[in-house]
Amino acid sequence: MIPFSILDLSPIGEGYSVREALDQSRRLAVKAEEQGFRRVWLAEHHGMPGIASAATALVIAHVGAATKTIRVGSGGIMLPNHSPLVIAEQFGTLEALLPGRVDLGLGRAPGTDMRTAQALRRNMDAGAENFPQDIMELKHLLGTPIENQAILAVPGTEANVPIWLLGSSLYSAHLAAALGLPYAFASHFAPDMLMDAIAIYRDRFQPSDDLKEPYVMVGVMGVGADTDEEAARLFTSSQQQFVNLRKNVRTRFPKPLDTMEGFWTPMERMNVEHTLQYAAVGSPKTLEDKLGNFLAETGADELIVSMPIHDIEKRLHSVEIFGALSLMEKQKLAA
Repeated sequence: MIPFSILDLSPIGEGYSVREALDQSRRLAVKAEEQGFRRVWLAEHHGMPGIASAATALVIAHVGAATKTIRVGSGGIMLPNHSPLVIAEQFGTLEALLPGRVDLGLGRAPGTDMRTAQALRRNMDAGAENFPQDIMELKHLLGTPIENQAILAVPGTEANVPIWLLGSSLYSAHLAAALGLPYAFASHFAPDMLMDAIAIYRDRFQPSDDLKEPYVMVGVMGVGADTDEEAARLFTSSQQQFVNLRKNVRTRFPKPLDTMEGFWTPMERMNVEHTLQYAAVGSPKTLEDKLGNFLAETGADELIVSMPIHDIEKRLHSVEIFGALSLMEKQKLAA
C-alpha cells in the first residue's frame, strides 16, 4: 500500500482574505481525513501574498484542532530560519495538543527571497552551514534529557516528534541517508535530481534508532476534476503563479484562465512545463495512469500531493478524486 498525503500551502486566492485561506486549510484537512489520507503538511514560506502558512506551527495547530486521526506537520520548517530550541518548544507543544499525530519535516532553504531571508536569518552563511548540527541539537531537545542537562525544551523534552528531511538536491539525499531519517523529495517543483537523489539516499542509508530501512516520499502537483479539460483549466492558476514567481511578481493565488495563451511567452511556457513535469492533472482515468507510471518509476513509499486550486469547493472535489485513487491502489494490492 502506497499512502497518499497532502501538502497544503494555505493559498490566499484572489478575492479571499487570510482568514478565509486559513479556514480553507481546516476544511481541506477535514476532507483529507475523511478520504483516508495519511497526513497533511503545511509549508513555511515568507513574504508571499499568496501563501498564509508563514507561522507554520500555528497553522498546524489550527488544522490539527479540526481533525482527529490524520497526521499533521510541516513540509517543512526551514530550520536555519530558527533556533532549534524554538522549534523544539513549538513542536513539543503541538505534540502535547495532538498526541501521536505530529510530524516535523525540515528543510534548509529560506522559503522566501533573499532580502526577507536576511531579515529572518540575519547570518545567512551560518544558518546553512550549521544545518546538520542544528538537526542533531533539535533531535536531542525533543528526546530524553541527559543527567544535569542545562538547556531543556519545555514543552519538547521527550516529545520524540518524528523528524523528516526534505530537499530538492543531492545534498539532502546524502544527509538524510547519513542521519537515518525518512526523506521527502520536492519533485512537485524540482524534478531534475529526483531519481539520482532517491538512488543516493537508498544506497547510502544508515539505519538509526528512528528508522531501520530507507523511506522515500515524493511530491506532485495535483489537480483532479471530472474532465481533463476542467482540470487543465484549474491548473492554470499554478502555471500563472510559477510565471509570476520567475518575474518576482508577488500576487494572491490567481483565478484560473480559459487559456494560458497570451499570458506566457514560449520560453516561460517551456520553463514552467519543465518545472511541473510530474504534475498529475486530469480526470480520474488520466490521474490513474499518470500516478501509476510515476510511482512505478520512483518506487516511492509514499506520495504527497500539493493541490493549489483557487476555488475551495473544486479543491475539495480534487481531494475526493485523489482519495478514490488511493483506495483503488489499496484494493488492487489487497487482491
